[in-house]
Amino acid sequence: MLVAVIKESLAGEARVALVPESVDKLTTLGYDVAVQPGAGLSAQYADEEYEAAGAVLDAAALDSADVVLSVQPPTSQQLRALRQGAATFSFLPTLQSLDVVAELRDLGVTAFAMELVPRISRAQSMDALSSQALVAGYRCAIVAAQRLRRFFPLNMTAAGTVPPAEVVVLGAGVAGLQAIATAKRLGAVVKAYDVRSAAAEEIRSVGAVAIELDLDTLEGAGGYAREMTTDRAERQRDLLAPYIAAADALITTAAVPGRPAPKLVTAAMVEAMKAGSVVVDLAAESGGNVEGSVPGSVVQLGGAQIWGASNVPSQMPGPASKLYAQNLVNIVTLMTGDEGFAPDFDDEIVAGTCVTHAGEVTHRPTAEALEERE
Repeated sequence: MLVAVIKESLAGEARVALVPESVDKLTTLGYDVAVQPGAGLSAQYADEEYEAAGAVLDAAALDSADVVLSVQPPTSQQLRALRQGAATFSFLPTLQSLDVVAELRDLGVTAFAMELVPRISRAQSMDALSSQALVAGYRCAIVAAQRLRRFFPLNMTAAGTVPPAEVVVLGAGVAGLQAIATAKRLGAVVKAYDVRSAAAEEIRSVGAVAIELDLDTLEGAGGYAREMTTDRAERQRDLLAPYIAAADALITTAAVPGRPAPKLVTAAMVEAMKAGSVVVDLAAESGGNVEGSVPGSVVQLGGAQIWGASNVPSQMPGPASKLYAQNLVNIVTLMTGDEGFAPDFDDEIVAGTCVTHAGEVTHRPTAEALEERE
């Protein structure tokens, strides 16, 4: 059976779905691996490395592929090259990609969305959202340090003492904790807040001060926070305002799956920050945690600059690709039987991740959205 690796075509996407060191993990399972020429170049993986690892370079790999691996969903042209019954693995934001879902259904392609991998212990090694959030959280802290025109760490010299920068992080999921840990390693004084009850201890475990507000916690499914009411959001902003005003850098990472990012910071709160302050909004692409943030742009508001995130893992394509490739290898391994690729749709990981199969949309929220639209 043939596994094909797509050369990504979306502007700004530098990751690749399979790295050379992962090729032998698939060939050991009995697969042949074909990689479109140039697929790994943006992530600094040369074609020759794939060949040395046992893959074949083939621009027409999709034509005969049984399994297709990619970061972004295949384009319409790529989908039409697939044979009926082929399977695809990619990120697939279903509610924002209903046209793609409809085409996958109509072409008889079995599509798996990596952001739908259930958050259960058995699926941790397949959790691509977490692996990419790790990269994004690190990158956010580096961006904040790079854009802030002062030291992160304390410096004591004969000429005097330079105090450390103060960093506030909102959201303590995978990305937030990595941002906290990285800013702390760079020497900043870090304070952080999350609406989940377990987050305070996690924040302390990576060396930061947990901001504790007199508010109810908001536990959601799968370890995520649930959406908050308008009144609670307003009260939370009021209580966070003095912490943000005192910060040299603010990093926001809060997200609710399938919904717009919660607005945690108003324009007035940003304007109250010190001149030269930096705001990094990791959630800019899903609506933003910070009022006024723009994905892929830097916006000046008062004395602060707001850096709006856009495909942040792709800004570190090498490590992001390596982690994502291992997620894919693990989930393909789960779906491989004695005779090759044979997903068991009674398995909760397989069923939860599948979006289309045998000409049907199997992911219920997506099916309902598609029915309503059609």
